[in-house]
Amino acid sequence: MTYKNKKKTLKILNASVAWIVALIFFFPIFWMVLTSFKTELQAISVPPLFIFEGTLENYTLVNERSDYFHHAINSIITSLGGTLLAIVIAVPAAYSFAFAPNKNTKDVLLWMLSTKMLPAVGVLMPIYLIAQKFELLDTTFVLVIIFAMTNLPILIWMLYSYFKDLPKDILESAKLDGASYFEEIRYIVLPLSWGGIMSSALLSIILCWNEAFWSINLTSSDAATLASLIASYSSPEGLFWAKLSAISTLAVAPIVIFGWFCQKQLVHGLTFGAVK
Repeated sequence: MTYKNKKKTLKILNASVAWIVALIFFFPIFWMVLTSFKTELQAISVPPLFIFEGTLENYTLVNERSDYFHHAINSIITSLGGTLLAIVIAVPAAYSFAFAPNKNTKDVLLWMLSTKMLPAVGVLMPIYLIAQKFELLDTTFVLVIIFAMTNLPILIWMLYSYFKDLPKDILESAKLDGASYFEEIRYIVLPLSWGGIMSSALLSIILCWNEAFWSINLTSSDAATLASLIASYSSPEGLFWAKLSAISTLAVAPIVIFGWFCQKQLVHGLTFGAVK
């Protein structure tokens, strides 16, 4: 086999493997959407049905039982609010780590990242009691704070990597011209790393939208998000798979569509670097 044929075969093999992996990841979403159009009996049939007469009954029942738009608005508020607060804190923090490091900088960064390894249930009780003490239970405010703090280590690490690649000569020239730290961030750091900041924000929005643990445990009705709405379809009588699939489809559809339209910006930001 010639080198050209080997290269062509390898290319086809790589493409085939990529398609197989993509289909494996896509299949649960496909099955969820498919099940949402089944009756409850069809949803639990053995063997599973791929061809059946579809129905919109599940979506009708979900709409009658639940206030979807109320939960969707709460998800939007908490996702955007948590992301905005996290970015406001992460930008100056990452700036200080990147441009004013000391001997403990790496240790502090690793310590912050290690907090992501802590099981959320381990700190549920103290956070719940604090929220109860300040009458913040079932409010979007407490979710915004929690979402921002849980995503903060990841955002700081991402922004730190972007800022560290910025050309130091530009910052030194700005200092010689008398620019303050605030002016450096506003006029130099932010414009040069805008792609990285936006990709970090997009990732944070997705993580906030998908957060279920804190939404379920700190809210009940007023501030409940779509994740809480999905959990409400679990009952002592069991799981109603068709209805659960319908509400899950409605819950994930907005963020999937959002990610689809922002995929170029997200990929560009994750591969962004000021110095190549």
